[in-house]
Amino acid sequence: MKTYYHLAELVFRQAEKYKNKTAIRHRNPNGKWIKVSWTDFSECVRLASQAMVEFGITEQENIGICSQNMIECFYTDFGAYGIRAVPVPMYATSSPAQIEYIVRDANIRFLFVGEQLQYNNAFKVQQRNDGQIKRIIIFDPAVVRNPNDQTSIYYDDFLRLGDNGLAETEVKVRRSQVTPEDLASIVYTSGTTGEPKGVMLTHANFLEVLRIHDIRLEVVNDNDLSMCFLPLTHIFEKAWTCFCIHKGVEIAINQDPKKIQELLPEVQPTLMCNVPRFWEKVYAGVNEKMNSFPGVIQRLAQRAIRIGQKYQLDYKRVGEKAPFALRLKFHFYDKTIFTVLKRVVGLKKGRVFPVAGAPLADNIAEFLISVNIPIRYGYGLSETSATVCFYPEVNYKIGSIGTIMPDLEVKIDSENNEILVKGKTITSGYYNKPEETEKVFTTDGFFRTGDAGHLEGNTLYFQERIKDLFKTSNGKYIAPQAIEMSLSSCLYVEQCVAIANERKFVSALIVPAFPALEAYAERKGITWQNREDLITKEEIIRLYDSNIVVCQKDFASYEKIKRFTLLSEPFTMESGELTDTLKLRRNVIAKNYAEQIDKMYEE
Repeated sequence: MKTYYHLAELVFRQAEKYKNKTAIRHRNPNGKWIKVSWTDFSECVRLASQAMVEFGITEQENIGICSQNMIECFYTDFGAYGIRAVPVPMYATSSPAQIEYIVRDANIRFLFVGEQLQYNNAFKVQQRNDGQIKRIIIFDPAVVRNPNDQTSIYYDDFLRLGDNGLAETEVKVRRSQVTPEDLASIVYTSGTTGEPKGVMLTHANFLEVLRIHDIRLEVVNDNDLSMCFLPLTHIFEKAWTCFCIHKGVEIAINQDPKKIQELLPEVQPTLMCNVPRFWEKVYAGVNEKMNSFPGVIQRLAQRAIRIGQKYQLDYKRVGEKAPFALRLKFHFYDKTIFTVLKRVVGLKKGRVFPVAGAPLADNIAEFLISVNIPIRYGYGLSETSATVCFYPEVNYKIGSIGTIMPDLEVKIDSENNEILVKGKTITSGYYNKPEETEKVFTTDGFFRTGDAGHLEGNTLYFQERIKDLFKTSNGKYIAPQAIEMSLSSCLYVEQCVAIANERKFVSALIVPAFPALEAYAERKGITWQNREDLITKEEIIRLYDSNIVVCQKDFASYEKIKRFTLLSEPFTMESGELTDTLKLRRNVIAKNYAEQIDKMYEE
């Protein structure tokens, strides 16, 4: 029977097993990859625990971590687990107001920060909050501290403080007292519809995550290398990295999300969890690459994809052996054309790529699987410790969000088709919000996800986010995510927001994928001065009109986009139009683009 170690013990147990084998690699400021062994990992965790004790951090006290992905995040998280403290992650892009809200709500006295931006924002919060934040601990030694700062400390100095016998003894005592019922983390939701809520997750939740993923992902082993790309603040990445550490998987840390395309070919990970937006870009990039091939090669690539689709979806997907000739053709294309396509994005060694966080268009899922990019599409929430369901290796259904995880109960509310979930990975509730907690649980203990769906056996299908549903002035209900997702596979669309609530018809704000659009304009001999000028050209409007018609051919007439506006600037987190998890803040977008929206509904 497999042993599952409490997160306070896990790193030390793995260090005993793997010793000098590489546990984590990260890049230094010069771009060189630094390898950290399991022994060194455990030593830094031990020092972090002792330094926290020296600082006076108490059992089950909340500590804040506002940073991009850095190795110090791992030391701090697991150091906190070792003294029964509770890490509260915040997105590196958080504004001072967002940091202040969490600091107050979670009563945070000690705040760990990454680089200059996070330090500057944290210092502002400290100055205007009556000294609630006692100390700021800075990961990056290059950060320049404010001249008036009397309380912050650099992380290396912080670790040295704890290197003493008294702190070591206290940590040993606390580690011996850990329980599965201890709070492990508070993960704040993105607050798309109101103020953020702190999702309380216990060590028992994480232990169950490890157990059920072992059952469903037997293929993952200690020869794998996982790219840590999504923010560790995101429950998807947080739970996934815990699973990787449990499996002895080496982790490569991507600190700057903008550099992912540069780093993937360097690292060549076998594992990486990601959101659909990443794969939409991969899909667009691969198609763009194929379009640049000479005509003969293009036709060969298209034939290869058809062969891949037949082999992967008609046979391998359902666990059947393909005919010999088809197997031969597939393996030939896999070693040639598919390898070239995967090498473009650094994914040629991929074995398991979990994808969740938003809907993924069926045609993109089919394409990725056809070219042998091994995605495992699924569904989950912070409140469910991430995974509720995902594609198994065989017998998955395209169009679904996968099969239910072991020992998790899922049922559908007969009144509004809401997905209800119950099991050992489900949160106990929201921090400091008993009324909100009461609202999200049924009388028989099921968690209300807020998502509509349906079940076919053990396979779950997503329909729409219930709170996002629009009702037109004609009384028709519209699911905006389905409309937006239909355009996600369009080469020329970067972002799309559907508009319909209390309107006569559906319209859309569309941000073009400008590199692809500019290349199109050059091919067609269209001249333009700048992007604002380009999106007004009649030929460009016709291009989008025709693409929308194709993408929405299967929609009911009242669901189809009747008018659209092209925008020269993208929706951003800085403008408040996107959450830190890249979800749309529809109310902010509606306010910021009220003039453009109203114009689309003029007679």
